[in-house]
Amino acid sequence: MEVIDISSDNKKLFHEEGYMILEGAIPLPHLELLRDECQLAIDRIDAQMDHEGTDKLGVWHGDTKGSLNFKHHRGNRYFIDNCFKLQPNLRQFLFSELMAMICLSTLGKNAYLFWEQYVVKGAHKGKKFSWHQDSGYVNYPDHKPYLTCWCALDDMSEANGTLHLLPFSKVGIRSYVHHIVDEDSNDKVGYFGNDPGLTIEMKAGGILAFSSLNFHASGTNTTDKYRRAYIAQYSCEPIMSADGEKLWGNADPFLIDGRMV
Repeated sequence: MEVIDISSDNKKLFHEEGYMILEGAIPLPHLELLRDECQLAIDRIDAQMDHEGTDKLGVWHGDTKGSLNFKHHRGNRYFIDNCFKLQPNLRQFLFSELMAMICLSTLGKNAYLFWEQYVVKGAHKGKKFSWHQDSGYVNYPDHKPYLTCWCALDDMSEANGTLHLLPFSKVGIRSYVHHIVDEDSNDKVGYFGNDPGLTIEMKAGGILAFSSLNFHASGTNTTDKYRRAYIAQYSCEPIMSADGEKLWGNADPFLIDGRMV
């Protein structure tokens, strides 16, 4: 499959502002694979809901008693992580030449698969998410910044709840910020300003690659179709828990000294 070239301007933008936008980056066979695997993941969660006789499943870590925030709501929203462990076809994309090029251009010569998940917002229902850094969800603030590749499986627009992102120069910082938990949504929030950020509108197959230190948020899906995104995250070294005893996420080797392993 043909792999796009990452321009020097995009590399400069990432290192100065924390992000780059790669329109049409995902080859059609991989885009179709990601969509097919997304439906398999949704079907698996729905089947589990059927088995348990519920329409809600999976509680976020750290939810407070009496105010549970479920990860999956049937037909409404799904946050399905670690799919590649049950759906090995996803490894074709996660460890592809395209993702190697993106990691080399952002993280450098070493890269590990840290996390991956599908984020699906239901038609007319998908909720918004507050301003946060991805690093704000790692309970060890001294980790090195990692890379988020937000992959559009559908055309993304303001109407269906695309991302808004704050470049480093907009927010004025490029370091970890302590987040607080919103009692209503259970979201972690780290930015309370009024800047709306950049609205990331892109066609299906595009990738927004950004640092775990970039603040971003997303709106609600007001359309009559699902809004599907696949998120692949890579770190330059294994990210450990605060006590150093265990991995925080995953640490599957991808690049070592610039070579795919």
